[in-house]
Amino acid sequence: MLHTAVASRSFRRYSTYVGATLAGIFTNSVFGAIMCFVYIEVWAGNPDAGGYDVTDAVTYVWLGQAMIMTVAVWGGGSPDDLATRIKSGDVVIDFYRPVGILGWYLAADLGRAAYHLLTRGLAPTLVGGLFFDLRYPADALTWLLFAIAIPLAVVVSFGLRMLAALTTFWLLDDVGPRTLLGFVALFFSGLTVPLVLLPGVLRDVALALPWATFLQVPADIWLGRTTGVEVLGAYAFVVAWAVVLLGACALVLQRAERRVVVQGG
Repeated sequence: MLHTAVASRSFRRYSTYVGATLAGIFTNSVFGAIMCFVYIEVWAGNPDAGGYDVTDAVTYVWLGQAMIMTVAVWGGGSPDDLATRIKSGDVVIDFYRPVGILGWYLAADLGRAAYHLLTRGLAPTLVGGLFFDLRYPADALTWLLFAIAIPLAVVVSFGLRMLAALTTFWLLDDVGPRTLLGFVALFFSGLTVPLVLLPGVLRDVALALPWATFLQVPADIWLGRTTGVEVLGAYAFVVAWAVVLLGACALVLQRAERRVVVQGG
C-alpha cells in the first residue's frame, strides 16, 4: 500500500540520524531527571496536587520526555518538509501526484513518529525506570489503550503543524507561525506542568484545547486516571480534534491549489 511505503521510507530516513538520536536520548534523560527532582519537592509540599501522588508526577515527567519527539511538541516532521517545498516551488509536483498531499505527508509523519517512539520515546523511559519509582499500566488492556492514544495524538499534532506550514503559501515563510505554535504547545501540551495543576477556568480551557491530546490524555490513560467508558470519551475528544484540524488542512489546500504562490516567482 502506498501510504505504508511512504511511512516506512520516512522511518528509515530518520533512522539514519543515529548521532542525533543518541544525543537526544541523553538530553531527554538529563532534563527528565532534573524535572523529577523539582516535582518531588513540589509534591512533598502538596502530596495530592492535581489528584496525582508523587509517583504519578514522576511518571508523568518521563511520559512527557517520551512524547516530545514522538508527537513533535516543538514542531518538525513532514509539515516542515512541505513548507520547504512550497518556498522552492517543488510543491507543484506534489499537486500533480495521483495521491492527496494531506495523506502523503500524514503517512510520512506517522513513520517519523514511530521511529522517535521506539528510540527517543522508549530509551528515556527506561532510564527513568532505573533511577525513579514509576507507575506502570496494571494490565494489558491499559497498555493497549495507551498505545492507541499515541498515533491519535500524532494526527492532532500533524494537523496543527500542517496548518502552520500551509501559511507559507501566503506568507512565503513559516518561521513565525511555526515558532508561535511551538511556544503555545510548550505550555498547553502539559509539558511544562501537568494541565491538572492549572487553576479553575484556565485548567478547563487548557483541557479542551487540542494540545491536551499530546500528553495529558495519554498520560491519564497510562496512570489509570482515565478508565472504562472515560477512555471512549477521551478517544472521542482526540478524534474530534483530528477531524476538525485535518478538515481545515484540506480546505486550506483547496484554496492554495487555486493560487499557488511560490517565493521568487
